[in-house]
Amino acid sequence: MNMIGWPMTAAARPNPSAGEPTARIDQLRRQLGALEAATGLAGDCGALFALGTPVIDAALGGGLGGGTLHEIAAAREAEVLAASGFALALAARRISLRGAPAPIGNSCNARNDGRPVSVPSGRNVLWTAEDLLLAENGALYGPGLDEIGIAPERLITVAAPCARDVLWTMEEALRCRAVGMVIGEMRPRGIDQVATRRLALAAAAGNALGIILYTAPDDAPSAAVTRWTIGAASFLDAEQSHDVGSPRFLARLVRNRRGPLGTWIVEWNSVEQRFELATHSEPVAGAAFDRPHHTAVA
Repeated sequence: MNMIGWPMTAAARPNPSAGEPTARIDQLRRQLGALEAATGLAGDCGALFALGTPVIDAALGGGLGGGTLHEIAAAREAEVLAASGFALALAARRISLRGAPAPIGNSCNARNDGRPVSVPSGRNVLWTAEDLLLAENGALYGPGLDEIGIAPERLITVAAPCARDVLWTMEEALRCRAVGMVIGEMRPRGIDQVATRRLALAAAAGNALGIILYTAPDDAPSAAVTRWTIGAASFLDAEQSHDVGSPRFLARLVRNRRGPLGTWIVEWNSVEQRFELATHSEPVAGAAFDRPHHTAVA
């Protein structure tokens, strides 16, 4: 009899032979890996997308897997802009690493007259958000996009009435071969594991990178390969300049199906189009501009 009173069948009885439990576990792992590969959830559907920082790419097993779904959450409501900036920096790097333009006819876009338009395969980014979030957090800013490194003609923005429409837009765009990355901004509510699995399958089908951008942290079960919590980090003032410096993020990798977790302070290098570790391990305050030199360095 087992713990709940049901008789244990012969197949369910433990086998006393040596090595049997280990062999069974290995068999189950292989079966699980085969199921994930068949459904596109294994995270190995396409080429790896490296962030440009060796220590982070090593933790990711080489980078973010192409054709996969990932989650980025603001550390708190006040840091949505930082999380958005991190997602846009990922988009800029994704665009810079994509290949040559696709021939005419290999695109899901079309002119008003129905004829196909020649667009670079997978080099476009689609950003979709709820109307209410756009009113609260603001829309994307053109000069800021240029500063990060995203050309306006590479970005498609879609406003959706509710989270359900954001998810539908993401799923359709992820299957489109002309789109290389899809970012959906929404609140962490009403999004279950089934919805994230649909997005993961769509990302695998279109070999696109899917990003769910949450306005607050979320710990619900998800089909995403990684989950990040992003906050703003302090800037280091260079040569007592009034320049605000490169965008700096406190990035916490809180879920990673391909390797370990970690926390890093990173800067976005818009010239090299890659992330770099900050010079110091912790944010520090710069010297005041309105004080004598000997006072500022005291």
